[in-house]
Amino acid sequence: MLPSVLLCARPLSTILGFTRPLANFTTHMAPNRPVEGAIRTKLTQQLEPEHLEVHNESHMHAVPPGSESHFRVLVVSPRFEGLSLLQRHRLVNETLAEELRTCVHALAIQAKTPQQWFSNPSLAKSPPCLGGSKGDHTVEEKLKAGSD
Repeated sequence: MLPSVLLCARPLSTILGFTRPLANFTTHMAPNRPVEGAIRTKLTQQLEPEHLEVHNESHMHAVPPGSESHFRVLVVSPRFEGLSLLQRHRLVNETLAEELRTCVHALAIQAKTPQQWFSNPSLAKSPPCLGGSKGDHTVEEKLKAGSD
């Protein structure tokens, strides 16, 4: 497993300011998506899900291209049987404690039992990002619309 410093790093081309991808650059995990790979691996090992979706939603936020900082996960696991929603979220958060402590800024969680998934197999949509918008002149309108 890569050290957490490497897992949280942006693509090398972004850090060094290259305008094209580096040739012959590989990692042991999915290239350019080490955090997503770590999330997928840890949730699979700890929760043995029947269904798992890991979505990198960083592109929807004010972060550099290629970032891995905002995620949405859908975990369907029998391990959630008999647990409250809060207990399920805690279990996911504990599983991803290192990522949450180091490089994941936001994690949206849907934690369902297989029966809940069978009755409603859907993934909730994320709201639009309102942060990091210094150059966005529509922010006042967005904030006003959100408070109405």
